[in-house]
Amino acid sequence: MDILIIGGTRNVGHFLTLELLKNGHRVTVFNRGKTRDELPADVQRIHGDRSDPGSISGALGGRSFDVVVDMALYNAADAEAIADLLDGRVGQYIFFSTGQVYLVREESLRPFAEHATHKVLLPAPLHGTRDYEEWLYGVNKSEAEDILLRAWQTRGFPVITLRLPMVNSERDPFHRVYGYMLRLRDGGPILIPGGKHLLLRHVYAADVLQAIMKVFETGVGKGRAYNIAQDETLTVKDFLVLLGEIAGHTVNLKHIDRKILENLQLLPDCSPFSDSWMSELDNRRSKLELRMQYTPLPVYLE
Repeated sequence: MDILIIGGTRNVGHFLTLELLKNGHRVTVFNRGKTRDELPADVQRIHGDRSDPGSISGALGGRSFDVVVDMALYNAADAEAIADLLDGRVGQYIFFSTGQVYLVREESLRPFAEHATHKVLLPAPLHGTRDYEEWLYGVNKSEAEDILLRAWQTRGFPVITLRLPMVNSERDPFHRVYGYMLRLRDGGPILIPGGKHLLLRHVYAADVLQAIMKVFETGVGKGRAYNIAQDETLTVKDFLVLLGEIAGHTVNLKHIDRKILENLQLLPDCSPFSDSWMSELDNRRSKLELRMQYTPLPVYLE
């Protein structure tokens, strides 16, 4: 197969490219070219600005692809542009969306099922705040989903949407689990905000890769959205205790008023899994239709 990956080469995109090459596929990677990758030399690299329709059109030329995996689509305008550009030139278009499409809408029961995006949008938080930036990210992703779904409904654009929560990975560019590990090793307290914490239901990078491979190997899912998330749901404390047990370290938690941590600009870095924008996704559709089998949390953490 001739496969195009748009966006990241640091994390899931890196693993995906290696897996595709191992299975004999031809892989082209399109991105801005600003971050050096660690991919083999036989991967074709093309660079440009995906938010500039002329740039991406010129870079791709008149090429068609069996599969396009888009990891770097963040708004409606870019969704409109890529759907127009690839119309009739792609067999499957796999779009990376986010669990935050649920968090920007009126509250539904957790874990969120795919139909919960029909809820009314919440009003925007105060401009200039982190909450506003997170809200805008979720709204923009949701609008991109709507554009691509409309393209499927009106002209058969073959989009499959994968909604992801926080992805835990050996190559996580934000070093979230690694940050917790460093603190466990040095024995200092892990500062977490007091008050209510959202339950965690993340996903392992290898399982995101599994979902992509199942989609394009089976051809199922066009016009559908799938939550891709691990089976386990747990508290941040339970997660850290498990991490400590695996690593052989005692967990030292210290609860601090959230406002203090925010004023000191320590959140979310001091405890990224205490974020107030933490989605929790129902994975049953992916297990039923894609036959997903998720890696147990203790297995992938180790």
